Amino acid sequence: MEQPNKNTAGTYFYAESSLQHYLFSKTQDLSFGNALTRLLLDIADCTKSIAELVEKAALAEATTKLTTINVQGEIQMQLDVLSNALFITSLEKSALVAGAVSEELDFPHLFTDKENAPFLVAFDPLDGSSNIAVNGSIGSIFSIFPSSNSKAAKNTLQHNLTEKNADFLQVGAAQLAAGYVLYGPATMLVLTIGKGTQGFTLDMESKEYILTHLDMQIPEISSEFAINTSNQRFWEAPIQKYIIECNEGITGLRGRDFNMRWVASMVADVHRILIRGGVYLYPKDEKIPIKAGRLRLLYEANPMGFIVEQAGGKSSTGRERILELQPIQIHQRVPVIMGSCLEVSLIELYHTEFDRDLF
Repeated sequence: MEQPNKNTAGTYFYAESSLQHYLFSKTQDLSFGNALTRLLLDIADCTKSIAELVEKAALAEATTKLTTINVQGEIQMQLDVLSNALFITSLEKSALVAGAVSEELDFPHLFTDKENAPFLVAFDPLDGSSNIAVNGSIGSIFSIFPSSNSKAAKNTLQHNLTEKNADFLQVGAAQLAAGYVLYGPATMLVLTIGKGTQGFTLDMESKEYILTHLDMQIPEISSEFAINTSNQRFWEAPIQKYIIECNEGITGLRGRDFNMRWVASMVADVHRILIRGGVYLYPKDEKIPIKAGRLRLLYEANPMGFIVEQAGGKSSTGRERILELQPIQIHQRVPVIMGSCLEVSLIELYHTEFDRDLF
């Protein structure tokens, strides 16, 4: 019988419950299985370093805003830049990544002499930066794709794309793995390799990610939604209709009361939906008309959509499945609606009716 390991706090855990054991046992039948395992373990180690950085940020005076602005037009936080550097260093050391796209970089970072590496990575090093100053929950998001030099990629890439960054412009359905890390009361890694969604909690004593949430499933029925209601006046009619019905509660069409939650970190808000059910919305609005949506397709919507769908949920723009969208640029923004299938399907129905002038 497998003997449990004991960390310095006296807590026991079994080696077979570790992230490493899970990956080695589940990736053997996948394309580049061993390499994918090594890359995911390297990314996991990187997030442990970010967790330590976040924990000590205030003491190290690393919570301040900088004078620099990223490609999104957002003022960068010092932790954004430091976390981005940790990701880039980790991916380069792995020798498994040909290039990476980040929220904090204008252009893809191509790793020298690694053009034949099997993977591409898209990531948001620190999601929810506005929460840093108030000690709120933040996270990291990542997505792994096959590179154009790999056999798997030749079946998924559209080589007629003319943009020089075409290798990164793959549909979300081509993802090999995706995950996020929530830096909350506990640090938690939620991951999919296309075999369901698994949750691992970081044991701060052993420094191991331990499988604590096996085969996560989004509840079908829930009475929660997450949306930034300060933008309500800019929403399209389908979203207005849905939120009004939720707010009418037990006296309205839905016949039950709903709760609204908003953490202002996609990782934290979607994590709540994953655990408790409901729907997360960052829909199209008219506040900034030139932006079709607010969240980035490659390193926010796609990986979170993959995770949600593997947990039995649904991800949509309101009009299209997110994982079927063909990217046209690396920092492309899209509307995002994801969570319990019944709720997302209802919102899609309202968009269809609206587009057909049925209300």
